[in-house]
Amino acid sequence: MALAPSSARPYHLIVFGASGFTGQFVVEEVGRSSAEGPDGSVKWAVAGRSRARLERVLERAAETLSRPELKEEVDIIVADVEDPDSLAAMCKQGVLILNCVGPYRFYGEPVVKACVENGAHCVDICGEPQFLEGMQLSYHSQAAEKGVYVVGSCGFDSIPADMGVLYTRDQFKGTLTAVESFLTASAGPEGACIHDGTWQSAIYGLADSGKLRSLRKKFGYKPLPVVGTKIKRRSALFYSDEIQQYSVPFMGADPSVVKRTQRFLTEEHNKTPVQYGAYAGVGGISSVVKLLIAGMMFWFFVKFSFGRNLLIKFPEFFSFGFFSKEGPTRKQMEDSSFRFAFFGEGYTEGQDPSQGKPNAKIRTLVQGPEPGYVATPIAMVQAAITMLNEPGSLPKKGGVYTPGAAFANTTFIDRLHKHGIQFSVLEVS
Repeated sequence: MALAPSSARPYHLIVFGASGFTGQFVVEEVGRSSAEGPDGSVKWAVAGRSRARLERVLERAAETLSRPELKEEVDIIVADVEDPDSLAAMCKQGVLILNCVGPYRFYGEPVVKACVENGAHCVDICGEPQFLEGMQLSYHSQAAEKGVYVVGSCGFDSIPADMGVLYTRDQFKGTLTAVESFLTASAGPEGACIHDGTWQSAIYGLADSGKLRSLRKKFGYKPLPVVGTKIKRRSALFYSDEIQQYSVPFMGADPSVVKRTQRFLTEEHNKTPVQYGAYAGVGGISSVVKLLIAGMMFWFFVKFSFGRNLLIKFPEFFSFGFFSKEGPTRKQMEDSSFRFAFFGEGYTEGQDPSQGKPNAKIRTLVQGPEPGYVATPIAMVQAAITMLNEPGSLPKKGGVYTPGAAFANTTFIDRLHKHGIQFSVLEVS
């Protein structure tokens, strides 16, 4: 399917859920990047349930970007995730839908269904493995038949991790067999904060973890082959010499997404699968104590419906202020940043991975601005612009893909780099 607008499909991009907390920042980022379209411009619209709220979002974006013309140039489409006809009408007007309406486990499938049935490509910023893998199971074949590309997890979950592993592999001279990543985040004097939409996704994800296991059995996958030394799983809490702080296994979608990418590249392109372990730094002893208290409360309350209701009602209390219904201030966002350090190992060219231990290492870094509402819109919008500009570099058939599967042969990393999400090699030994 062509990734270009037509008289029947007038918009390159439609931001659905534009008046949501994250959606408003995606709108601003499309405004910043609208000159990067295939013909030097992107024709776009915003969509959501309330015309009045969408008008206010465009007014704020016009003011923030000092572009008063946005209010006249960008059209408004009224569409509701609970109204299939309105979703179908929206999808018929856009080449590509940027879906910002979450939690995706409740609101995501109607959008994917409408996109596939009406020939619109789709990207989202979902960090919920159950939704992402469920959409692949339910819609991959139909999307492939229609030539529609559905690319999930195009935000902080899981662009830095998925593309970071591919970048590390591409920079390694030889056969990369294993990578561990360590995420650290820094904040300014006002601290950091995340909107409670992410908190809700985590609550429902943990409560439904049993369903994810049964979903994965339906794929009938055989385990990926282990090349080289099998990667060791770290404990639930450990001191990391790599980043010089206490660390825990990363609880987001990254391990799931990276594994799906590696499976695709192994099965479709005969690449050597890279084993992956994902961890997050939590800081010193005081941070560990807070994490343990919050973690135990979270684990206990999430098991019961009344507990989940309490967690949803009082996110600030149960997360020591890290999640809130208001989300971060602009100042908090300006002062925050992230670093993903990747530690890879493998075999130099000419070495046989079946003989002995890995004999070479590589260390790379992906770093960028505040992850949730600065880096995520950048990643999502650049994913969309990459699809518009480089349709010939996407997988041959449409389908439901991870970012790494969709963008392995594109200039996506270069585009991210130009927008402040930077990839670099730190050391090769």
